[in-house]
Amino acid sequence: MTQRIYDTATRTLRDFEPVKQGHVSIYLCGATPQAKPHIGHLRSGVAFDIVRRWFMAQGNDVAFVRNVTDIDDKILTKAEEHNRPWWEWVSTFEREFTRAYNALGVLPPSVEPRATGHVTQMVDYMQRLIANGYAYEADGSVYFDVNAWVNAGGDYGSLSGNRPDEMNQGETDNRGKQNSLDFALWKAAKPGEPHWPTPWGDGRPGWHLECSAMSTWYLGEQFDIHGGGLDLQFPHHENEQAQSHAAGDKFANYWMHNHWVTMAGEKMSKSIGNVLDIDSMPVRPVELRYYLGSAHYRSVLEYSPGSLAEAAAGYKRIEDFVKRAGTPEPTTWTEGFAEAMNDDFAVPRALAEIHNLVREGNKADDTAKTEIAAQVRAMASVLGIDPGVWEDASTSNEALGVLVEAELERRAEARKNKDWAEADAVRDRLAAAGIEVTDTPGGQKWEMK
Repeated sequence: MTQRIYDTATRTLRDFEPVKQGHVSIYLCGATPQAKPHIGHLRSGVAFDIVRRWFMAQGNDVAFVRNVTDIDDKILTKAEEHNRPWWEWVSTFEREFTRAYNALGVLPPSVEPRATGHVTQMVDYMQRLIANGYAYEADGSVYFDVNAWVNAGGDYGSLSGNRPDEMNQGETDNRGKQNSLDFALWKAAKPGEPHWPTPWGDGRPGWHLECSAMSTWYLGEQFDIHGGGLDLQFPHHENEQAQSHAAGDKFANYWMHNHWVTMAGEKMSKSIGNVLDIDSMPVRPVELRYYLGSAHYRSVLEYSPGSLAEAAAGYKRIEDFVKRAGTPEPTTWTEGFAEAMNDDFAVPRALAEIHNLVREGNKADDTAKTEIAAQVRAMASVLGIDPGVWEDASTSNEALGVLVEAELERRAEARKNKDWAEADAVRDRLAAAGIEVTDTPGGQKWEMK
């Protein structure tokens, strides 16, 4: 069965035809690390991790780029509120995002570029747009000229389905704009803000430009899939597409958007305050991953303690069956599983296939049970919830914890005896192994860097 994907741009299910056979290129809009990630952020990571795993399982080479927006109005505001350097603030919470992705078994991206590292590519993009007549400089800032693009027959509004005269960019700094609909490609420096040099003066990147510059730098002027949360459809992705097409790039062939995690019908958002992070979840990380990936990626996932507990119980049924069968090596998936995944990554149907096999396996003799468990592991692996892998990881983490705690006891004893050299030596050994130790009023805390 041919892989089919719901393409936001055409609002249709389309057969997937990669730019290059055997190779799939994906760009996912990643974190803006202004605070700890909540489970709404992490749903996107899990959803596109499943997409990536399915392509890989079918033998494709997958180039997966997930960016970090490391300079942004919100980051600067938060850092100033807490009297911290902006670069320290963003680095602190970038590590929190990485920790959360790792905890949920999200595969590391092929590359994780940062906006501040790609100013050269952004300057090139702006020069191309200005030369084509679709951007202009004003008081050190550079703006995309929406009307010029629309009047030239450009496709502005096609991705979000909005009419240009009904749109609002949501930008508060409109210095030098010719039209309120125009959006910033580059923001002129303000006193005290970080800035980088360009032919138009010092400043910092606009939000939308960075993703066009980074995606095409790593994946080429035409690539397969651009993904992100539904809330990015406008203005972010609409503006990305417009500036990329106006610069002469074909850009993304397919657009995929995952829906939100909601609480009491409200989108999970820091501005509202209805957020939950992984440390507040009363379930194991693999059970949280199961929960976040269990709904179709285009459906709303309404959070409740009951639905989370139900998801955890669902995972445990798979886990218990695989363990009783002796955790055989995975083989391959069923036809029904493949049909579900090829139909726009229909994970609910794929999970139903797994649970049907588990019920069948629970009634089977030992030989059949082993064969079925091997299939269950293969399918669960595609969804990132293979109990065999998670059991191994859990065992390794337990062993690591025992070793680290022993080192911390040694350090505590050295500090008690005022043997500061030994205490520092323990901390240095742990740091060299990628383990960060923090002294708190409640004692020593540690985490992987």
